[in-house]
Amino acid sequence: MKKLNKVAVLFASAALAAPIASLAAAHGGMAPKSVDNWRASDGTVWKNGTNELCWRDSGWTPATADEKCDGAIKPPPPPAPKPAPPVAPPPPPAPVAPPAPVVAPPAAPRAPVAPPAPVQEKVTFESDALFDFAKSNLKPAEAAKLADLVEKTKGVTLEVVIAVGHTDSVGNDAINQKLSIARAEAVKSFLASKGIERNRVYTEGKGSKNPVADNKTAAGRAKNRRVEVEVVGTRVKK
Repeated sequence: MKKLNKVAVLFASAALAAPIASLAAAHGGMAPKSVDNWRASDGTVWKNGTNELCWRDSGWTPATADEKCDGAIKPPPPPAPKPAPPVAPPPPPAPVAPPAPVVAPPAAPRAPVAPPAPVQEKVTFESDALFDFAKSNLKPAEAAKLADLVEKTKGVTLEVVIAVGHTDSVGNDAINQKLSIARAEAVKSFLASKGIERNRVYTEGKGSKNPVADNKTAAGRAKNRRVEVEVVGTRVKK
């Protein structure tokens, strides 16, 4: 390894001899700064494989390093420029006459505000009517209940009135179905006589399918002989 380093030194010295002599002649016989980094024949400094570090010969010092190589003495930074002399403040501006007062035009009359649209609310009323055994005509007490229901619908925009008839369990299904429809139709006719539009009333018969009480007792069967009425509509929310 030592022999190889000596050969490299001799080779570098021979390669550097010609450009150093020519540089001295170009400067009027005055030799340039001695550089102890290895150079190629064209004066280019040899660097390692990553092109970051320069090869140095045995006489290298920071003072003899190429200024572009690692370890070279860097020149001191130039002195900071002197601060500029203070600038005298500008003279105060001449007084300006205040602007003439601006008179605002009279405000335009406010447009009348429309009252808010009324809010509609959904309403539902329910009632029922009871019937005697095997009968479809309304009893006075049940008619009074339906009349009270009609009174509640005043001021209501009706959407639909549903009347569903029922029977007790006595009798066969066909007879009970027919009787339940007849009871619902009787309620519809009464409501129409009180001012409810007939085409708003929907009727249906359920026979004995939906009891609300025990059909084994007379009191239970009396509760099952009924028409359930539901009124659906809207009115202005108060």
